[in-house]
Amino acid sequence: MTAGPAGDERPLVVVLGASGFIGSPLTRALAARPVRLRLVARRETPVPDGARAETEVRTADLSAPGAVAEAVRGADAVFHLVAATEAGWRVTEDDTAAERLNVGLVHDLAAALAADRRPGAPGPVVVFPSTTTHLGADPGARVDPAGVKSPYVRQKLLAENVLARASAEGVLRGVSLGLPTVFGHGPDTTAPDRGVVAAMTRRALAGEPLTVWGDGSVRRDLVHVDDVVAALLAAHDHADRLAGTHWEIGTGTGVTLLSLFTGIAEAVAARTGEPAVPVVTVAPPDHADPADAEDVVVDPEPFHRVTGWRARVGLAEALGRTAAALAA
Repeated sequence: MTAGPAGDERPLVVVLGASGFIGSPLTRALAARPVRLRLVARRETPVPDGARAETEVRTADLSAPGAVAEAVRGADAVFHLVAATEAGWRVTEDDTAAERLNVGLVHDLAAALAADRRPGAPGPVVVFPSTTTHLGADPGARVDPAGVKSPYVRQKLLAENVLARASAEGVLRGVSLGLPTVFGHGPDTTAPDRGVVAAMTRRALAGEPLTVWGDGSVRRDLVHVDDVVAALLAAHDHADRLAGTHWEIGTGTGVTLLSLFTGIAEAVAARTGEPAVPVVTVAPPDHADPADAEDVVVDPEPFHRVTGWRARVGLAEALGRTAAALAA
């Protein structure tokens, strides 16, 4: 399908990174809305069956000069999902390509929307998935990027600051969502989950022991990708009350990595009928990121009070879904 005819008054929603792990289910949700939808990614993005939205698909290398500006021209809302995540969320200090994707594209986005600004019109909504590991639960908290040890977290924080400044200037209405560990598989998954839950599930399906770094006492807040999509939509729908600020989303419950991996082993065993693989503790490797040793448990109540959003998919159910999908 192509975009609607000239004069179409429906809002234009652009998804950057539409073919990715979060972008794919978000695209399906947006396609059910009465909007004009522009899907932009490095690879072809399938148009969901039965799409209500008038949908345009573009393939582009958004790191190329001018590519972001072309992708978001005329946009009323942008979901910016592009990030350097090919190797999980690990980024080294000298990875300039990752910095270009994680920070440079946000600079490009703010500049493009400023140049495309329509007199008298409110700035486009920009929803930006970020990370939880550098901020507390208080909306509006600010952290000096220079004091953040993790390169990936620092880059996300720098990108958030770009959006906050652009929001203050009226260029856009930026909402940054701090995501904890995101995971999930289902029958409609079109992009792989490269995170730790999927990796350990595959290992358990192969009958291999699961290894947890240290004593496994580090706690994580895990949120299913379906709940993340619902949060992104809620951020868009309540942007006027959320703009210019970082908001954390999650379950509000911390799970130790030891109990998480044990739950993965049990979910796989329930699926295969084989005994659960053992979970063993090992010393952290030299390449461990400083954030790996931090507890991450968020308070989603501030976001809930504004939007009504809550995480709905329980951990046991989500691990069972993942085991079933990857076993197939």
